[in-house]
Amino acid sequence: MTTLAIFILGLLSSIRVPISLLPDIDIPEISVQIDGNNMSARELENTIIRPLRLSLLQISNLDEIKSETTNGSGVIRLRFFYGTSINYSFIEVNEKVDRMMVNLSRDIKRPRVIKAKANDLPVLYINLTLPKTLAVKKNGSLAQQFLDFNRFANLVVRKRIEQLPEVAMVDVTGVIKTEIIVVPDRQKLTSFGLGLEEIESAIKKANLEIGSISVRDGQYQYNLRFSNELSNIKSIENIYVSNGSRILQLKNLASIKELPQSRKGLTLYNGKEAYTMAIIKKKDARMYQLKGALEKTIEQIKEEHSEIEFSITRDQTKLLDYSIRNLGKSLFWGILLAFSIMFLFLRDIKSPFLIGIGIPVSLIICLFVFDLFEISINIISLSGLILGVGLMIDNSIIIIDNITQFRERGLTLEFACIDGTNEVFRPLLSSVLTTCAVFIPLIFLSGIAGTLFFDQAMAITIGLFTSLLVSVTLLPVLYYLFHSRKGKFHQLGKSMIKWDTISLEKLYKKVFKIVMTKQKWAFGIFGLLIFLGGVLFIMIPKEQMPRLSSTETIMSIDWNESINAIENKKRIISLLGKIEDTLIQYSALVGQQQFLLDKNGGIKTSDSKTYLQTSNENNLEGIKISLNRHIKQRFPKAIVNFTEVDNLFNLIFSDESPPLTVKIQNLSNDFNRLNEDLLSIWKKIEKSFPYIDIQPIQWENIILLTADSKKLLLYGIEPKTFENTLKSAFSKKEILFLRDNQDFVPVVLGSEKKSISQVLQSTKIMSIDGTYYDVGDFIQKNYIQDLGTIIGGKEGEYYPIDFFISRNKEKEVKSVIKKIIDGYPNYDVQYTGSIDNNEELIMELLVIILVTLVLLYFILASQFESLTLPLIILLEVPISFAGALLFLIIFGMSINLMSMIGIVVMTGIIINDSILKIDAVIQQKRKGNSILRSLIIAGQRRLKPILMTSLTTILALIPVLVTDGLGGELQAPLAVALIGGLLMGTFVSLYFIPLCYYHLVKRKNHSI
Repeated sequence: MTTLAIFILGLLSSIRVPISLLPDIDIPEISVQIDGNNMSARELENTIIRPLRLSLLQISNLDEIKSETTNGSGVIRLRFFYGTSINYSFIEVNEKVDRMMVNLSRDIKRPRVIKAKANDLPVLYINLTLPKTLAVKKNGSLAQQFLDFNRFANLVVRKRIEQLPEVAMVDVTGVIKTEIIVVPDRQKLTSFGLGLEEIESAIKKANLEIGSISVRDGQYQYNLRFSNELSNIKSIENIYVSNGSRILQLKNLASIKELPQSRKGLTLYNGKEAYTMAIIKKKDARMYQLKGALEKTIEQIKEEHSEIEFSITRDQTKLLDYSIRNLGKSLFWGILLAFSIMFLFLRDIKSPFLIGIGIPVSLIICLFVFDLFEISINIISLSGLILGVGLMIDNSIIIIDNITQFRERGLTLEFACIDGTNEVFRPLLSSVLTTCAVFIPLIFLSGIAGTLFFDQAMAITIGLFTSLLVSVTLLPVLYYLFHSRKGKFHQLGKSMIKWDTISLEKLYKKVFKIVMTKQKWAFGIFGLLIFLGGVLFIMIPKEQMPRLSSTETIMSIDWNESINAIENKKRIISLLGKIEDTLIQYSALVGQQQFLLDKNGGIKTSDSKTYLQTSNENNLEGIKISLNRHIKQRFPKAIVNFTEVDNLFNLIFSDESPPLTVKIQNLSNDFNRLNEDLLSIWKKIEKSFPYIDIQPIQWENIILLTADSKKLLLYGIEPKTFENTLKSAFSKKEILFLRDNQDFVPVVLGSEKKSISQVLQSTKIMSIDGTYYDVGDFIQKNYIQDLGTIIGGKEGEYYPIDFFISRNKEKEVKSVIKKIIDGYPNYDVQYTGSIDNNEELIMELLVIILVTLVLLYFILASQFESLTLPLIILLEVPISFAGALLFLIIFGMSINLMSMIGIVVMTGIIINDSILKIDAVIQQKRKGNSILRSLIIAGQRRLKPILMTSLTTILALIPVLVTDGLGGELQAPLAVALIGGLLMGTFVSLYFIPLCYYHLVKRKNHSI
């Protein structure tokens, strides 16, 4: 009844346990975004970014800091050590920012501090578009209908989706904001003796809002509100302007229009301008519920507004469904294959059915424990259950096989169930402990890997202890009930016994005698395998994470030219128009974006990020090559990068850093020669490595306008008048803001659109005595070049040059770079990159394997009460290590985090067979048998359990190798390493470990 009660609780928990792509973990990243208020990159770096970066260096547990400064904006990214309380770090960062604000001008907006959270990553993007015939005029400009649609999407569609209970937030970009432009008629102003200051003053005075006062009238109390606030374009047109003797209306002195603001960025979907929504789900919402609610809402809006087109991109719900579904299939087929092996070996149809009952019961109880420990079902925990199924079956096989052997010796059914379970309980418990022990060091992995794989460790640990509990309590009872009644199953079992035509015991005995007679050969072969493992470890490629196939990518382009968002858009459409037929869909974020939770920041109007989706991986690689070649031919200054699509897995694991990054640092802080020196260094590096594609320096072309202050004073022109005239001439003079629902519409004092030269030639400025002069007469125009992006870190400001090279080229590159930099005494060089990161991770995992072996040694020493016997058992590990590496090479895989975790797990699993074997040998010796006879009898008795446990674990993993999707590809290296190690380890457990134990007892006369 207890088992039934827990089973029912497990069924209820299966409804409650959340389903997600990856475990819910904190991402230790914070970004600080700075709005530079039209400051140049160098001015922003020197006045705000650098002091703030130095202040943020004092924050505790800071691992890495990097700043990127561009014209008008900058971003500082902070990465903390994993395990840091990101909430406390977030508070610390805000405190530093607040202290910094005291020393800044009031015109500077407070920097935005954004904390990277897994829950803030959009689960999908919705692109809203109109047909081109409705959205674009014949001259290519946006139609009024598109502007109305954009406003409707922002005010209505967005709010309807935000109201869904599963949606936490809708982050948007592509919003077209308007502004009211007041363009004075210069001739009329001159004739009436008015200047720009009078127009500005009249508009500000007209926007009067006194507020409200409370007035008592008899027995009543009223709130009186006085308002003469401007509300729309009509109210601005009717403003009165006085020139002393006359009163004129503004509409008679200026043209007033409501136009789209100058756009710094926009979004595209399949070549059409779009309004894009990033959907962020609530933490406790399930993906399928969110997807269903969204689809229903979108269908309702489509019925009401059929002209609006909805398209979904970067859909993580599909990724989750696909990965979970495929891993679920792997779980099913793994269990089915394992049962087939049990039918073959046990020659009894009842026993596999018993295990068939025990495994689902164990899995359902696991869900109950998952619910207790708040563990979600994700690709990590589910892969742990897949691995755990093979180990769960092992416990059941050993219990059932041992009970069957006791029955064959003549014991009654009842005593066979009791004694058979008691005999193997101790070694089973030891096996479970050794298997779980290997996961303890994994939790202490540095970085997010240790935090993330906590779920896998917990899944296997919960599965093993649950399986052990079910095996020693439920299975003996079921075995007794099944075998106490004779029927059709009993007759079928007898017929299957006759079907046994292969005597595995005789085959084992024959091979064992060969090993014992050719002992030198046996030791030589096993020694050669250990040597082979060392050679393979040096040869095999090493990387941080396994390569995952993908049919989508993000193409990032920095045109490295001073172009606006519209020109950027034209280039993207022209570029992708040539390959549009080979794409399923594409969307582009052109220039600066309006997402509130965009942690990247620092994006220029000349930048773009384009999402590309193709039908298969080969097409994607071809498109990458084609686009890269085409861009290099047409735009040689452009910088192109292809990165993985943003999803939670890539956010956590993706290491987009190049193999080697050279950081060139100016030690003297002499910025006058910086650009010249950098260009000289870059040319020498490019010449030294003609076979490496080195990205060009990102330059920013700047027009420097210098006012002649002496001339301004001589002609009686006020500096404030000069500033306002220039801002108005370039339509940058904001007077005030009108409230429009939740937005604010700026009122701008501007002029007709002209080129820079035309503005300087045609704009007039009024002196104190009322005389007008050309603005261009007081300005000197120069063209200069400066860094488009200024990068800084812990070491200060530096310029990075990325090298995409292999490990064997690293020393050569560093040597050449050092010689070049030595020629510049005021410069230093430092190196970072994924090559060193990968090596550090592999070395850390090797240390973890050593720690695991030490833990296993102490557990075995405690069980066998011996200090030497555990060393014999642990000899199995280096030989099985060679088998794991050999399989990785055969399957074309590398040593990475997943394959190394597979090897770590293997060390805990493979010794289980040796534990059972040695335990059986010790029991035979205690009965008075000789060491050689004890080895033969124990080997024959434990042969089938060892073979079955190894094969069932292997077969449970084989479906993972043919499973598509993120879950299958992620776990494939782990499965391959584990399968290779188990195959080799099974042979070692059967023959080499007994051989070593034989010599241990014989030479040292060691009695246990």
